[in-house]
Amino acid sequence: MNKRNSQSKTSARTSARTSANGRARTFETRIDLKSEARQQMIGLLNQVLADLFDLYSQAKQAHWNVKGEDFYQLHELFDEIAEELVGLMDMVAERATALGGEALGTVRMASAASQIEEYPQGVFEGMQVVNALADRYARVAASVRDGIDAAEEAKDMSTSDLFIDVSRELDKSLWFLEAHLQR
Repeated sequence: MNKRNSQSKTSARTSARTSANGRARTFETRIDLKSEARQQMIGLLNQVLADLFDLYSQAKQAHWNVKGEDFYQLHELFDEIAEELVGLMDMVAERATALGGEALGTVRMASAASQIEEYPQGVFEGMQVVNALADRYARVAASVRDGIDAAEEAKDMSTSDLFIDVSRELDKSLWFLEAHLQR
């Protein structure tokens, strides 16, 4: 496939997701939020979904590649914290669709939208891997906390409550990671 056909197909997929005014398509819902608030929350939920999906893949990358004297313990920890993200991603995606939006949850969508730094290549040693993941967990947790405030300002307490749950789980995983680094 040549580059022009690839771009054309990408454009067609993107335009199928937007309405005539360039905004993401939404479906009718009886949820009593103003349309602008729903649009804002759907966008925010999809951003969090992308970041969580990217974080999940980075935790799995760490799980598969960690080396060193703490291998088994870290291998298991990284798998556990990655699996925690799966449930969070599902709740976030379902909230976006409950608000009448589309959950943008493929690997490619997440990759294109993620705001977190790429996992560093060539990092295998246990505590270096822990440090890299801790940085990324902290970044996503901070972003989710900003989302709590944005959801409250939009008067969407359900999304705010969801983000509080997500933040709590991210903070717990961050604690597990940082405990290995604290002396």
